[in-house]
Amino acid sequence: MSFESLPDGWRVWNEEPSGRVILTFRPDQFDGDDLPAACLPTIYLTNGSRRSRPGAGQYATDQWHVVLFLEPEIEAVAETYEGRESAVDAARDVAARFADGDVDYREAYQVPREAYFERLDELVGQ
Repeated sequence: MSFESLPDGWRVWNEEPSGRVILTFRPDQFDGDDLPAACLPTIYLTNGSRRSRPGAGQYATDQWHVVLFLEPEIEAVAETYEGRESAVDAARDVAARFADGDVDYREAYQVPREAYFERLDELVGQ
């Protein structure tokens, strides 16, 4: 199972032998004030524990998780799957929905960041 054909703008940032994968959206654009690096949309595909305890993610579980982060603490999508193959398909689907503008990233924020949202709008749904 590979990530050779990802939706436009998405890149494999890291792929571990254990099966965990990190995908990023338009990393070339997230390096300034309009689009801070900390706001780089990132999809994690992992079978690590989702518990909030420090270090919990290093422990493998029987389930696979697909999480779209907009910032380190801002999750726009979080889904769980029984197997890696279905999680890989889901990660591709989440990437496509985001790239197509079908993920409401504004909803994930408690405090609106209008200037950031406007700039992000320029990158998605094209």
